[in-house]
Amino acid sequence: MKIFIVLEDEAELRQVTDDMKELFPDADIQVFDSSLKALAAARKTEVDIAVLSAETPELGGMDLGQYLTEMYPMVNLIFLSRDKAKSYEAMEMHASGYLLRPAEKAGIRREMEDLRHPDVQKNQKRVFAQTFGNFELFVDGDPVRFKYSRTKEVVAVLVNNCGAQTTNGEIIACLWEDDGDPEKKASYLSNLRQDLQNTFNSLKLTGIIHKQRGSMAIARDKVECDLFDWLENKKESKYQYLGDYMNQYSWPEYKHAELDDISYALYEDEDM
Repeated sequence: MKIFIVLEDEAELRQVTDDMKELFPDADIQVFDSSLKALAAARKTEVDIAVLSAETPELGGMDLGQYLTEMYPMVNLIFLSRDKAKSYEAMEMHASGYLLRPAEKAGIRREMEDLRHPDVQKNQKRVFAQTFGNFELFVDGDPVRFKYSRTKEVVAVLVNNCGAQTTNGEIIACLWEDDGDPEKKASYLSNLRQDLQNTFNSLKLTGIIHKQRGSMAIARDKVECDLFDWLENKKESKYQYLGDYMNQYSWPEYKHAELDDISYALYEDEDM
């Protein structure tokens, strides 16, 4: 659980932070004395709960809350304010909670125990990667539509590698094998990477792809995937491998053979 606390008053920020750490010692808590600093951090990491002062200068807490909601629709906003009148504005934003400043620990506990989007609901992953049969990528239950068809295949390569960093050269080798000019393919791959980023940004997804210079990886903890679940849980998995794997692509042949071997070994014992 990642919590942002944004208060312009240093003493109050310290007190609320101490209370939150005592109430939720396992939470990842980040503190800010500026809404602009918090917004910059939110662009790099997903936020589960934001405790926001409504009186921050430069960028008001209500405006920050609106930005966070646009980036993360399931974020829980808890506003702290010296003005009761701002509670109506918070209600219009469908905030999770509202407390008058200075906030007391009991009030913080009460609001945290009655979140608008509880953890059990938030922990449901928005992204599902289907590999058994044809490969497909779903967000919120709908297939993702990329500008280029090859972009989805890039994601398939990353899923096939199960979270390992995959170099541009390895991706190019899968998508085009020995076909064509390598420099031209590298330029095309750059377009695909940009399409991937633009599409995920439009869907308000962050942290799904881990990028390094010249390589990428899928974030396994952010994605529900039949392959990942089956490899981890085997017979106990809610997904079962029946011999079909990313059928529309030819390059996963080695992984396909590996899955066949694992499946054969699983059920061989039952036949003995």
